[in-house]
Order: sequence, then C-alpha cells, then structure tokens
Amino acid sequence: MKIAAVQMVSGTEVDANLESARRLIATAAAEGATLVALPEYFCFMGRADTDKLAIAETPGQGPIQRMLSEAAQEHGVWLIGGTLPMKSPDPQRVLNSCCVFAPGGSLAARYDKIHLFRFERDSGGVRESYDEGRAILAGSEPTACEAAALPGSELLRVGLSVCYDLRFPELYRALMAPPCDLLSVPSAFTYTTGQAHWELLLRARAIENQCYVIAPAQGGRHENGRRTWGHSMIVDPWGEVLAVRPEGEGVVLAELDMARIAEVRGQLPALTHRRF
Repeated sequence: MKIAAVQMVSGTEVDANLESARRLIATAAAEGATLVALPEYFCFMGRADTDKLAIAETPGQGPIQRMLSEAAQEHGVWLIGGTLPMKSPDPQRVLNSCCVFAPGGSLAARYDKIHLFRFERDSGGVRESYDEGRAILAGSEPTACEAAALPGSELLRVGLSVCYDLRFPELYRALMAPPCDLLSVPSAFTYTTGQAHWELLLRARAIENQCYVIAPAQGGRHENGRRTWGHSMIVDPWGEVLAVRPEGEGVVLAELDMARIAEVRGQLPALTHRRF
C-alpha cells in the first residue's frame, strides 16, 4: 500500500490553500498513493490565533470539509484531512479537528486535538510565544479508524494525532489497544522545536509502537511571518526514515508493508512484553 504525506506552506486565503491541497492530493494519487495525509492547518494559517474563529465550520458542513470529501471521492483515496477549525461549545474557541474521509467521500473518523501547544523563548533579542489554548478548545478522546487499500483487502488500523500530541507517548499507547499499523501526525511544528525534536520524536513513536508513522507538515515561511520546520516524513516500524521533504510544497511517498510490521513485531515482541 503506497501512502503519501503532503507538505504545504499555507497562507491566509482559504480558497488558495484548498486549491493547493487539491492539486497536491491529485499528485499523490497519480503517483499511486491510496492513502494521503495533509498537514495541520492546511486550509488556513492566519495572522492572529483568533482568525480561526471566522472560518470555523459546523461538523458535516462547509467548504473545507466539502473539498476533502470531494477530493477523496474523485481520486479514490483515503484522505487524512490535516486539521481544520471546527465550531466548539465555547464561542471564543474552536476545536482543531482532523477529519478522515473514505474513498467514497464519507466521513470515516474525526479526532479533536487533545494536547495544546504552549512555548515561550527569548533568543538573541527575538521572542517566540505561542499559546494554542487562547483560541482552541482541547479534545478529549483518543481516536483510531480502519482503512483498506482496496475493497476486500486487509484492514489497516490508523491512529490519529496532531502535532504537539507527538510529545505525549501515553496517547499513542492508548491508541495501541488493539495495535495500530499506522500513526498519523499532521503538524505545523515551529522551526525552533522542529529542528531540535521533530525527527527524534517521530522515530521514537514508530519504534516504541512498532508501526509506521506518517507525518505531513507545514514547511516554510508563511505570509503571517511564521516559519515552520517542514521535514514531512514517513517512518517504518524499525524507526527508519523512508522518505522526507525538508522544506517547501510537495509530496513524499513510501510503501506501507504489513509484512514488515509483522516481521518487526515477531523479531522483537515488545508490545506483548508491556506490564503497564
């Protein structure tokens, strides 16, 4: 099964971002991908945290969800739709929601990001400050879904997570009952934290859970002045990086081999040795 991680440098115009996403999904499908994953905030990178409120959608409605459904159906792929702002019970905050669409265009799963990023640093007179909790309401439920490359083929269990979730291994352990074959981590890592920790954390999650990890990311300099780390990648169950794109818009692809998962888990049955 070929899987694809899409890297974007999203801007402040939703329509332009959706058009870029459509084009990149088409590219991935043309190269044989049957599962495609978009990055966090693929649809919008605003100038202020609260800009998300104006484009927040109701579940099952809106141009962002419609585009994802149509693209999945048009190309016959499983589509992990990065994240989009979804209306929440708090009118001052949105949910950061990852929607998964089946090849027929139906919604297969939705995960609301649980862990909210906060980071402050002064370095050389340059200050970085992020606090997602100002405009985002945290989700609460670990979520996984099942996908199949082709009708009648072996089911693939996909665990859903988003960006900062990557730092919390207990979330992935919760997703491993039963074990996942693929963990998805759509992200918009900052350049600072990405340079220090991105690959290290992705490889750790793959190794400790003995499964593939797909990590589509934002990667470049955005209209709002923010710089994201990029390095979208696909990692195998042994922690080997199979494909990576450092910066800029594009697609990385790799084969997901169920036999490879079985081989790794058979040689080193760490998942069966767990005591906690």
